[in-house]
Amino acid sequence: MRTVLSNKETQKLQHIAIIMDGNGRWAAKRGMPRSLGHKKGAERVKEVVQAAGELGVKYLTLFAFSTENWQRSPDEVNDLMDLLRQYLKSEITELQENGVRIMFIGEREMLPADIRALMKQLEVETQNNKKLTVCIALSYGSRQEIVHAARKLATLAKRGDIKPDEIDTKVFADMLYTQEIPDPDLVIRTSGEQRLSNYLLWQIAYAELYFSEVLWPDFDRAELEKIIENYNKRERRYGKA
Repeated sequence: MRTVLSNKETQKLQHIAIIMDGNGRWAAKRGMPRSLGHKKGAERVKEVVQAAGELGVKYLTLFAFSTENWQRSPDEVNDLMDLLRQYLKSEITELQENGVRIMFIGEREMLPADIRALMKQLEVETQNNKKLTVCIALSYGSRQEIVHAARKLATLAKRGDIKPDEIDTKVFADMLYTQEIPDPDLVIRTSGEQRLSNYLLWQIAYAELYFSEVLWPDFDRAELEKIIENYNKRERRYGKA
């Protein structure tokens, strides 16, 4: 059995972002419909959130559904929305007990009205929790986020609320969906794929990357601990010698 990492060992790792990939392939390998792979993946979220909190991670951002995912078959999208509804309704008690704050980033207007209402309710009810902030990227695309931020700044400049030469990286970052949380220190992608898929492109400029061969429904605490151990051996120089 793997040794549980202490909070001291993970204190320099504040924010982990995960691209949860491989649900469909996990189901296909077992002759199951993709919907069962997504269900198993949703169950895995619960374990990873608990593990992250116990390991001292303060922020966990999960890529749940991209703007590109709307192009999937209507049946699969409907299954994913039903699974999301179930999660939003069922997890509030445990989130509160574990001190988890939930926030969402993405193009909310693309989601069904009842899901938007559940998202807002969950954000409000957990807003004072301090142990771990879980940021769920839902109907999210980084390029769209950057365009949205540029439009906000253009509007402010047009109104005279800000001068063009006052716009710097901090001002721009404050226009992003993630303005309330620090940038990720570590990005994990599961399933062996080695691409970022339009995920937090601005925010991960200096993040460490780790590509795990494990399909998301099989991703567990042991794999997370192994990755954190790998991260702790790295030297982050931010362009310095």
